[in-house]
Amino acid sequence: MGPNVSKSIPCGIALFLLAGCGQGPGPAAPPKPKVPVVTVVARDVPIYDEWVGQTRGSADIAIRARVSGVIEAIHFQEGGRVQEGDLLYSIDPSELQQQLAGARAELARAETMYADAVANLARYRPLAAMNAVSKRDLDEAVAREGAARNQVKAVEAQVRVAEIDLGYATVRAPISGQIGISRVKVGDLVGPLSSTPLNTVSAIEDIHVRFAISEREYLAYTRKFGSELRPADDPKAVPLQLILADGNTYPKTGQVVSMDRGLDPATGTLQVEAAFPNPDGLLRPGLFARVRAATEQRAGAVLVPQRAVRELQGSYQVFVLGDDDTVEIRAVQTGPRVGGDWVIEQGVTPGDRLVLAGTQRLRAGMQVEPQPVTAPPADAGSR
Repeated sequence: MGPNVSKSIPCGIALFLLAGCGQGPGPAAPPKPKVPVVTVVARDVPIYDEWVGQTRGSADIAIRARVSGVIEAIHFQEGGRVQEGDLLYSIDPSELQQQLAGARAELARAETMYADAVANLARYRPLAAMNAVSKRDLDEAVAREGAARNQVKAVEAQVRVAEIDLGYATVRAPISGQIGISRVKVGDLVGPLSSTPLNTVSAIEDIHVRFAISEREYLAYTRKFGSELRPADDPKAVPLQLILADGNTYPKTGQVVSMDRGLDPATGTLQVEAAFPNPDGLLRPGLFARVRAATEQRAGAVLVPQRAVRELQGSYQVFVLGDDDTVEIRAVQTGPRVGGDWVIEQGVTPGDRLVLAGTQRLRAGMQVEPQPVTAPPADAGSR
């Protein structure tokens, strides 16, 4: 062979080897994503309505000064318990004592004048009977006696007012309950014209919660349970639950104790007040809390964990797995929430498998590797 032929052989071998390399196995397929999966269940659940409210004492009494004066002493522990009649504040009584002394002196003078008028009338009566004095003189004596008697009564009233005012220099608790932080200190000048109370005492053996319900909720409630308020031991009374700011449910149930006479036309809501027992004093006035009541018992409700439902522009959807673990995106119609679950009105049925988390990286038609998860049971509440 010529030299050109011999040089071409190695090149052919190289091309053959390269062609052989191209026929090897391709890159491995990416693994299927692992996703947590829950199974849709159906069970009987209570459906709750829920409202936001604020706690208050069963009685919240503002403590006000009824006379003017300087605060001389404070006799209670701020924020503690007080009993009805306990001394709370002492107001300097000096001016009030002087007013009482002046009224009593005026009373003594009026009584002296009355005694003199009575004595004069006693002298004039027999003289008038003997015509020793004129009838006009007798009439004047009778008039002076009556005027003196009325003056005594008027000054006696002034003395009683001065005694009452002096009594107001000691401010006492009107009810038993929890007292707040004083808004005045020793040395402050107080009086009945001040718009700021000295303090507030709240009765908290029962704590009240005031909240507003809509017109629609009011109509639904009264049609179902009636418009009359029922005592707690009435089997038809609707028990209320109280959800505190930390998410815990208050252990004792309450009941509606009052409703406003009518709806507020500005808001279209009705003010409602409920009472909850508070024997250990855990609840105090001013707490924000949620009140809820079971207004319906729904049988065979289809429940889905809230985490499995995705909201998109006002609509809701879930990721459903088919028999071959293929993802299907399905629109659903949601109902009320029950604890950590959502009641689904339409879109899924019991037994469907739903992706619980990680839906952002999934697409319709994608195959996944399901990781079954047991969903925690829903609590007793809904919203």
